[in-house]
Amino acid sequence: MSAGTERFVGHIAGLGTTSGVRIVIGMWASSPFGAFTDVMVQSAEGTRTLLAPSSSIADYVSGAYSFDVVRVEPLSVSMGEDSLSLDAGPLSVEAELGATTGVGRLLGLIPTAVATHPRWLTAINPVAKVLMPGVRTVGATRDQRRQYYGVTGARLITSARVSWAGDDLGELSSVRPRVRFGFSSVPKKPQVVDVTTIAVVVPSEVSGT
Repeated sequence: MSAGTERFVGHIAGLGTTSGVRIVIGMWASSPFGAFTDVMVQSAEGTRTLLAPSSSIADYVSGAYSFDVVRVEPLSVSMGEDSLSLDAGPLSVEAELGATTGVGRLLGLIPTAVATHPRWLTAINPVAKVLMPGVRTVGATRDQRRQYYGVTGARLITSARVSWAGDDLGELSSVRPRVRFGFSSVPKKPQVVDVTTIAVVVPSEVSGT
């Protein structure tokens, strides 16, 4: 894509299963591609799979993060007050949502303009590392964009039914080991966060040096 700043606004759901499969669902209401959903799946053995709704989104996401398998699949998702439902090719997720997390309540007190600003996210990155091991609010993507994660709310996932190609993946579990698609994982406790992601092309990429 062209040089500059790219902004994605929506939700990220992270959950694990007792089979060892871990799943990260990006549900974007606003982005350079319009509204879309993509899914990152890491198996118990460590294989990282991207499920994307189009080749252009697959190319963009796989350029920013690391995957062993990339698949273009039809994706549909719905999230209500108490539930999340996803159909993504071979993957099916039916999850129940619970209360706002403690961190989510604190984040809700911060004005969105502050909570999603790169300067704020750079400043709190050391704190995020300590409070939520594996989680980062700022870092570099594989294609050398500077990326910021600004979370403004968080709700627990309390239960989930997850299957792959019809095979049950077990009960809801923590996201451990942490996922390794990029510089940041998701929180250990299964949850859905409200997030603004900002990607900035670094000067060397703009100038071609």
